Amino acid sequence: MRYNGLMNDLYAKLAALLGPKGHTTDAEIIAPHLKEWRGRYQGSTPFLAMPASTEEVAAMMRLCAQAGAAITTQGGNTGLVGGQIPQGEVLLSTKRMDRIRAIDAANDSLIAEAGAVLAVAQQTAADSGRRFPLSLASEGSATIGGLISTNAGGVHVMRYGMMREQVLGLEIVLADGRVMHGLKGLRKDNTGYDLKQLFIGAEGTLGIVTAANLRLVPIAAARELAVASVRSPSQALALLHRLKGATGAVSAFEMMNRLGVELTVKNVAGVRDRLPGAALLTLIEFEAAHGAGLREALEGALAAALEAGEIETALIAENSSQTRDFWALREAMSAGHKPEGAQVSHDISVPVSQTPAFLEQAEARMNRICPGVRIVAFGHMGDGNLHYTLIAPLGAAAAAFPAEALTQAVFETAAKLDGSISAEHGIGVARKGDLIRFKDPESLSLMRAIKRTLDPANLMNPRVLIE
Repeated sequence: MRYNGLMNDLYAKLAALLGPKGHTTDAEIIAPHLKEWRGRYQGSTPFLAMPASTEEVAAMMRLCAQAGAAITTQGGNTGLVGGQIPQGEVLLSTKRMDRIRAIDAANDSLIAEAGAVLAVAQQTAADSGRRFPLSLASEGSATIGGLISTNAGGVHVMRYGMMREQVLGLEIVLADGRVMHGLKGLRKDNTGYDLKQLFIGAEGTLGIVTAANLRLVPIAAARELAVASVRSPSQALALLHRLKGATGAVSAFEMMNRLGVELTVKNVAGVRDRLPGAALLTLIEFEAAHGAGLREALEGALAAALEAGEIETALIAENSSQTRDFWALREAMSAGHKPEGAQVSHDISVPVSQTPAFLEQAEARMNRICPGVRIVAFGHMGDGNLHYTLIAPLGAAAAAFPAEALTQAVFETAAKLDGSISAEHGIGVARKGDLIRFKDPESLSLMRAIKRTLDPANLMNPRVLIE
């Protein structure tokens, strides 16, 4: 009862600090924050905090630290590994911290608060004649703070890099309420440790991102999009290198296997299969500073690939409508297999050169473990990141589906090829045990040392990533 009294006193202090718009204990208002969008994680919290400023976050953290109260931080609630779903902790939502504080077009940068939605940052940059290059399917709801905390990727990583590469500076509230003011928009700063990098990809375990200075890039004057049918992963890899060499302008190279395409067309209204029968469908986007010669180089490269037997057929988008049509299929892939019953999904990466080996070796292992298993393989082949979903055989009982055995085989296959068990989704609560199994022990030791230093009481997302 003494503990409950202490927590009730904390909640009263937080309510006074944040005001009526900045907190709630109403179960109906809290409910949408407690469920992951796929329904795989359900949580609970006694108190939802919605601070509106860095100062409020800092004051809130000081109160929580004094009371020993743990915090789970949530942005757009688009995470896929359960890290944003509280299990009794105070839930801190950044949704009221959604301003674009400043834009410096001459410096190719903007400062966005953690709760700013990615699409808003993209539009703000566009309005100033610039581009924020991170792009992913959840950009209408994913927030800047969440994207930083998970080091998000998306479809243009091979050209622009992960979220890590987009961050010039960060403002961070630490576990004890101190604020690290690091929002300078510098490309060069050789004054010791690059501390912001500790918090990018840390999944909220070391501090709370409240704002970020983000780099912008020029808007591409010329863009082309093509889809091509290939027979094997090896041919897809050969096509990738041919197109990179011939155009110097490849910004995305996406791959979708036949089953993934068929399930998406079946289960998602409005998407079409433009190349029926293709064993593998590749989608390739090109960007250039000017249009002179890009279309000709693309057409020539595709013709050479066709003659070399690397592709069976190809289409080039002729207008914006076709561009949207081509991308719609790729963006709907996750929704396409969701209704198909018992399944387990993976987000692995391997060196780009090893993507064919992974797909071939993993398929053989999956069929040995679960004959008739349905494999949906798609994703960012251009940067080595593949989304690999295994679905129970048609007619098989869900209870008999060996999900864990399949998962370990997927991870082992990736690890043997010098890959990673998580390319862009993170570890969260879903893969903590697997992280211990597959991460280098010395790296784990250093991660734990950093966690103990910055959050000795383990108050920041205490169940997530590492303890």
